[in-house]
Amino acid sequence: MEGLILPGTVRLLQGNQAIAEGALYAGARFFAGYPITPSSEIAEECARQLPKLGGVYMQMEDEIASMGAIVGASLAGVKSFTATSGPGFSLMQENLGLAIAAEVPCVIVNVQRVGPSTGLATKPAQADIMQIRWGRHGDQTLIALSPASVQECFTLTVQAFNLAEKYRVPVVLAADEIVAHMRENFAIPAPGEIAVIDRKKPTGPPEQYRPFAPEEDGIAPLAAYGSEYVFHVTSSMHGAEGVSNNNPANAAWKIAQLHQKIDRYRDEIVRTRGFEVDDAEVLMVTFGATTRAARAAARHARQEGIKAGVLQLITIWPFPDRELATLAARARMIVVPEMNYAGQVAGEVQRVLGPDVDIRRVNQFNGQIITPQDILKVIRQN
Repeated sequence: MEGLILPGTVRLLQGNQAIAEGALYAGARFFAGYPITPSSEIAEECARQLPKLGGVYMQMEDEIASMGAIVGASLAGVKSFTATSGPGFSLMQENLGLAIAAEVPCVIVNVQRVGPSTGLATKPAQADIMQIRWGRHGDQTLIALSPASVQECFTLTVQAFNLAEKYRVPVVLAADEIVAHMRENFAIPAPGEIAVIDRKKPTGPPEQYRPFAPEEDGIAPLAAYGSEYVFHVTSSMHGAEGVSNNNPANAAWKIAQLHQKIDRYRDEIVRTRGFEVDDAEVLMVTFGATTRAARAAARHARQEGIKAGVLQLITIWPFPDRELATLAARARMIVVPEMNYAGQVAGEVQRVLGPDVDIRRVNQFNGQIITPQDILKVIRQN
């Protein structure tokens, strides 16, 4: 265990380091990736630490292969993950679609930077929100979480693995360069302090195993390749047995099942955090690093007599529409700060609240951080 950060030890950690530590805490023992700024420290940490734990680190030739490798490792029974940034995440989309269709649990960390294309490789952005949700072809969905601190980089990584394992779905950890490269004091939790969930495995006779037949909880058990449970996985439409099936009724069942297993547990999956929201007349809706600027803006606003609060979206997909609607009903102004041009989350907020609600947008898309003063200028307008 030499070189590992011991549980309970308070260390000054970088967000990317905390993500790697969170993955190891959750039981990840396979990482495949292609180094790309600003996520590279995650790969570096895994290269150092996974071999000490009996795990495997593989530097791949590109992100397409990286995503394929973690799908294969997960099917072999190992918790697996990768880390990248926007350009690499785009390359992963094909195999990410495979993971969704084949219900393969895995975690993809996307540390967002300025795009399009290679953009500004070392500058922060929050412009991959729609790519995370809709980047793949076909009718599908997944889960995405967004950390706002080094502590959340750790805890949400553990949560990402737990959700992936519990619901047999890929989970994206949507960090941004600010959080990933931020350094804060953080104590690694002791083993067991944060619950770790492992995937449900089959218990019946191997010859009766149907790898895509949901049980009463809506989730099918997942055996490991190489075990006595022999099964087939295909990216094509398939039935409960895992072999190709072009029957229209089967296709309708399968697509609905991919959506419904997440819809059914929506209240367990969706998490938000409120700061001074109970009496908030000005509600800021945030995710990731902009949460920190918004909280500072709220404190300044309250000193000026403006009742401001912050709703942090920890889960960004599925979108926290109910939580937003409840708090927004009590506010006279909605403000959405985010580091992209089009207002990708602001558009979702507008969808939830309706076209008649005035949504004030604060957008930064030049690689610079949104400051509390940027947000205060908007709050003070009314």
